[in-house]
Amino acid sequence: MGPLLDALRLLGDSAHRSEAKEKTAELMGIPAEKLAERYEKTGVLVVHNHMEWAASGLRAFGFIGGAAKGVWTLTEAGRNKHLTLEQANELAREWNAKRRQESIAGRAAQPEESEEQDADSGPEEEVQADTSQTLIQVLQSLSPGGFERLSQLLLRKAGFTKVVVTGRSGDGGIDGHGILELNELLSFRVLFQCKKYAGTVGSGAVRDFRGAMTGRSDKGIIITTGTFSTEAEREAIRDGAPPVELVDGERLFEMMQRLELGVEPKTVYVVNQAFFEQYK
Repeated sequence: MGPLLDALRLLGDSAHRSEAKEKTAELMGIPAEKLAERYEKTGVLVVHNHMEWAASGLRAFGFIGGAAKGVWTLTEAGRNKHLTLEQANELAREWNAKRRQESIAGRAAQPEESEEQDADSGPEEEVQADTSQTLIQVLQSLSPGGFERLSQLLLRKAGFTKVVVTGRSGDGGIDGHGILELNELLSFRVLFQCKKYAGTVGSGAVRDFRGAMTGRSDKGIIITTGTFSTEAEREAIRDGAPPVELVDGERLFEMMQRLELGVEPKTVYVVNQAFFEQYK
């Protein structure tokens, strides 16, 4: 919790969640091999899982705002808050106690699936098997051709026209192309590649894709159900080379959520214990 607050301050009091996670890992000195560890059951990145849990706790105590479009923003209280490990543990215990009450009151239908956590052990795997991870698992179960067609629909809903899935092998990794019209006078031909991965896409894949783009387009997108390595993200925006837009599983979920593509909004009610205090 403390390093996450520090990271957001260093990033100008707000950042996309992926940037915030990267900066937090940098401040904590977390090695690359640790960042790549995943839960065996769900494939969730363990460290990112912990950071999402920390952000939820900080949000519950009013130190950061909501993750609208994936952006975490420090509140006035958060800008002036510096947490020691002991203070963070105390907040975590308090938050866990509150969540246990809500779990008992609002999820009595599933008592055997506890979401309780110990402040020292961090988030349980089950806590993060949420809608986003469920969606990623569904996407990873699709056929390669099915994922390409879904990406085609996603791009169309995002404003692209004339989106075509080529589906040809030996095409340098190009899976399709489309037109992005900025206005009546300006448009771009964009090539895209779909990678139905459960793991991490490296910098080599970005370089190969850019090579396949040469002479055909200056704009490209790689869409994956997995993640991109730090080296891949740097390669995508390397000076002197055509930029490649990277859409990882987290961003893919955010887009599908915003477009309500394959997901449906649902209102969840929890019991407000404080409300009933006046009637006791």
